[in-house]
Amino acid sequence: TVLSEKPATFTITVTSEAGENDETVQTTLKFTYREKYPDETPLYEIVSQENLEDNDVTDIIKLLEQQAEENLGMVMIFTLVSAVQEKLNEIVDQIKTRREEEKKQKEREAEEEEKQRFHGTPVTIENFLNWKAKFDAELLEIKRKKMKEEEQAGKNKLSGKQLFEMDHNLDTSDIQFLEEAGNNVEVDESLFQEMDDLELEDEEDDPDYNPVNLDSD
Repeated sequence: TVLSEKPATFTITVTSEAGENDETVQTTLKFTYREKYPDETPLYEIVSQENLEDNDVTDIIKLLEQQAEENLGMVMIFTLVSAVQEKLNEIVDQIKTRREEEKKQKEREAEEEEKQRFHGTPVTIENFLNWKAKFDAELLEIKRKKMKEEEQAGKNKLSGKQLFEMDHNLDTSDIQFLEEAGNNVEVDESLFQEMDDLELEDEEDDPDYNPVNLDSD
């Protein structure tokens, strides 16, 4: 695309060959002839680009500089554009290679993760001792908590005296229960033996009986 005739200025869009999934990289170069061209290099710049990284753009500028110096004194626009074309094709190949490596890396990571899931972490003396120390510390902490809870439960358990002091109705609860029962309390007299049936010796028949010593120990 010609932008002006004096000085001669034009743009050329360079596109790479199709890469993976028909993706391409592209750049538009702008050239301006100097007064003494081709005995002096033309002015050049990249005015637009697609799918190129910043470092790719830098590499293309360096390539143009190198090719312009090597072809000084000769018509060189075709040579410069051809060099950029080859560079873009290399970039496409690099992108393809990089993506393949990224894909393989993800597959390796997925396989490793799957192995870890089924096989776990290999046991070594070091990691076993670390685990044992952690396990013992956790077990000790559980025992301490249990002992503290039992100790606290023992402190909270009230004695009979403390219960009576807290509720004075406890000392009359049995009497109140009997009063509320009234005549409904039944006594099984068969559980008691008649006094006459008991083989008790009369105190007077006891040879050791001494009424004088009633108050003695």
